Amino acid sequence: MTAAPLKVMVLAGGPDREREVSLASGEAVAAGLVEAGHEVRRSDVMPQDLSALDAFEAWGGDVIFPALHGAWGEGGGLQRVLDQRGLCYVGSSAAAAELAMDKHRSKLVFESRDVPTPPFELLRPGERPTMEPPVVVKPHDEGSSIGVHICHDAAAVSRACTALAGQHRGLLIERYIEGRELTVGLLGGGAQRGGYDILPVLEVVPAAGFYDYEAKYRRDDTTYRFDLDLPSSLLEQLGQTALRAHQALGCRHLSRVDFLADREHRLWCLEVNTMPGFTSHSLLPKAAAKAGIPWPQLLDRLVRLPLPSE
Repeated sequence: MTAAPLKVMVLAGGPDREREVSLASGEAVAAGLVEAGHEVRRSDVMPQDLSALDAFEAWGGDVIFPALHGAWGEGGGLQRVLDQRGLCYVGSSAAAAELAMDKHRSKLVFESRDVPTPPFELLRPGERPTMEPPVVVKPHDEGSSIGVHICHDAAAVSRACTALAGQHRGLLIERYIEGRELTVGLLGGGAQRGGYDILPVLEVVPAAGFYDYEAKYRRDDTTYRFDLDLPSSLLEQLGQTALRAHQALGCRHLSRVDFLADREHRLWCLEVNTMPGFTSHSLLPKAAAKAGIPWPQLLDRLVRLPLPSE
């Protein structure tokens, strides 16, 4: 029996620095949901303008797909509003979203749950780092590699801290790990461990430097590899560790977990993305397609995950 179509509101835009990406994700998600047979409305949303939620309730909508990225849209602010209003939506709750966005707090959880992560320290305004280079300096509460600086000497660390000072409540200083950039997508409603499908491991190979904002969303010279010359035991370990990180933060429905694998094949978990991108460049949709889950089916599956069980 074919499941009934749903009334889905796709929220996109928002106030965060990733607004451009969110709008692109929202457009792609809305189109895919229409292709899947759903009735779809797409709306912008802001902390000071929640009229889209009023419209959703007046419409009698079934579920919200918040295709937002950034501190408010993905990091707990919007989710808190949705929770308070008792609305049904795709993605992690406010508490989990906020925890995952806070790189320092999430790494403390990783350490307590045996999820390997590079050594780190939190830098408050006015403080100086104690960790010796090479290190990565980044805001502790941004996504999409915004503000990330790879620093190989003390002068570069000083420049990075100065450039970011005053823009953020805190900076994360993280040991630089030279290695391969790997990512694992998790999709709820699956038959694998814990009710999740662990999607194929994807390696990201930027044409230059690391997988920064430009490589993620604007450049077309990044290489994506599924056929990896890595031991099957390591690929299995990646999936297990990704799921452990996802569950440790209390995430639900979906996530994308990013890793580095060093030359000794040691894995280092960097972060969990609770609402991965859904643009033409995005990694979770690529991994789902590799697993045989086409775009409309992926979105249909996601919007049905938060619905009450019959």
